[in-house]
Amino acid sequence: MSSITRNILIRRIQAAQGLIPGDTVIKNSHIIDVYSQSIRDGDICMIDGSIAAVGGSYEARTVIDGTGLYAAPGLIDSHIHVESSYVSPEELGRLIVPLGTTTIVADPHEIVNVCGLQGLQYMIDAAKNTALDIRYMMPSCVPATPFDHAGAAITANDMREPLGGDDIVGLGEFMNCPGVTSCQPEVLDKLVAAHEADKPIDGHSPGLSGQALQAYIATGIQTDHECATIDEAKEKLALGMYILLRNGSACHDLPHLIGAVTPQTLRRFLLCSDDLHPKTILSQGHLNAHLRLCVEAGLSPQAAITMATLNAAECYGFRDRGALAPGKRADIVLFEDVQDFHVVKTFIAGREVASQGNYLLPVTRADFSSVGSSVHIADFSVEKLKLHLTQPEVYTIDILPGGVVTHKGTATVQIDENGDFIHSPDADIVKTAVVERHHGTGNVGVGLLRGYGLTRGAVAVSIAHDSHNIIVAGANNEDMAKAVDTLAELKGGMAIVLDGNVLASMPLPIAGLMSDQSGVWVDRQMEDIYEKAYTMLGIHRDVDVIMTLCFMSLPVIPAIKLLDTGLFDVEKFDFMDIEVKR
Repeated sequence: MSSITRNILIRRIQAAQGLIPGDTVIKNSHIIDVYSQSIRDGDICMIDGSIAAVGGSYEARTVIDGTGLYAAPGLIDSHIHVESSYVSPEELGRLIVPLGTTTIVADPHEIVNVCGLQGLQYMIDAAKNTALDIRYMMPSCVPATPFDHAGAAITANDMREPLGGDDIVGLGEFMNCPGVTSCQPEVLDKLVAAHEADKPIDGHSPGLSGQALQAYIATGIQTDHECATIDEAKEKLALGMYILLRNGSACHDLPHLIGAVTPQTLRRFLLCSDDLHPKTILSQGHLNAHLRLCVEAGLSPQAAITMATLNAAECYGFRDRGALAPGKRADIVLFEDVQDFHVVKTFIAGREVASQGNYLLPVTRADFSSVGSSVHIADFSVEKLKLHLTQPEVYTIDILPGGVVTHKGTATVQIDENGDFIHSPDADIVKTAVVERHHGTGNVGVGLLRGYGLTRGAVAVSIAHDSHNIIVAGANNEDMAKAVDTLAELKGGMAIVLDGNVLASMPLPIAGLMSDQSGVWVDRQMEDIYEKAYTMLGIHRDVDVIMTLCFMSLPVIPAIKLLDTGLFDVEKFDFMDIEVKR
């Protein structure tokens, strides 16, 4: 229901005509016009949380000197998972609002995969405690596939009530492409639920092309953030999709896709982070860093900002924002320049909420007790980590640089008299396992991982996309078991182990996914974990210790992944044997 009243309109009208002073005016700034792709000088007059007028000269009770500064609409991240920042929604807001981000479109499918609709409600409650406008999508694939064990299962009927409410703006990334193209009833029912609610549907279709892509888009799916090449982006653009240029902590697609952005295609591109942890935010920034990359690649500042504002607002139906224009919500960022995009001030709904890198509001946190106990391991022992191979020729999950796609590799490995894998430091192959942590099934899937670099010890984390069981990689079964047991004691988190000793760990008490501490604290803990993993366990420094590992169980990204139920061939969408059959 609209909050606009006759009196509010009267005040806007009078302020726009200079008959009454505004609440706040930014004077003499360079105003980024995303409609005309131009920059002009003038004032921005705000009243009652909205923009009354842009350009000209205005007065207000509070005057901000914008001389020499560039005023742009507040930045909108079109697709992000709050949980992948390892901090709570309130803390993420504290980190990114000073960087010019005023709205995010967040898909909470990590916590919903762990805690179901209770997890969604926690995220909605937590979002109320930050100035950042967090707009949630309804997770569409819980679980992502029916082949492993998540903490919850969300059906189309479960989705209907949330989708019909104001807290949910659309249906989240639809990862089950085979389910769509094969017309699986339960999959189609979820798409129907989104259409009934008249809400947008996000896509997730890496490598999909031709008639299968046509069929996927024909269901009403409108976005994709998984393009690997410019040709893939062009095919999807030509079929009406919005393309999200992703640059996060795990995937850096923006630099090699930016060439697809032309004056003709500009209005169909958005910017997103997908997965972003504190180190990236603290060292590089957020969407302001995306803008920097776009300008370095040759785009005008206006074009770059358009992708992060107007395009995103139109894609997701945010009619009240995305531009600096009369009647729009007063979400405004002041940049020092339009090369480095250093943020001077951020305004959200007309209120100054950040200045010179500082968040100006108090931080309060929602109660997370409803999602705080989420690690339930049963019937686990070191014996569950042993392979029972009959011959040494095996398939390996090969890590590919710069992303989360893997290659189906083969190798000849050493095995003991019982058929268990023997680690050789020279081969760069280690054992990995996924331990079910939601229902106490006792399931443990075991496979082999190549390219991680680990030569000693073990790494474990309770974040394993998307079902978020525990995933562990190690050079020996004993250290792997110790790492898993440590996470059980922590009720979720991260741990590295060497020779039976815990070298470093970090608890993640919010659903085993997020910390209740500050982003700076999380960054320091992770820095300790990463440095010890690199120097003491031998992991390659060009490999993200945690982010890489936690994507090795995602069964919707090619080519092979590991689930708690076994080794999974994503391209065949079925399980596979670890042994190479001749």
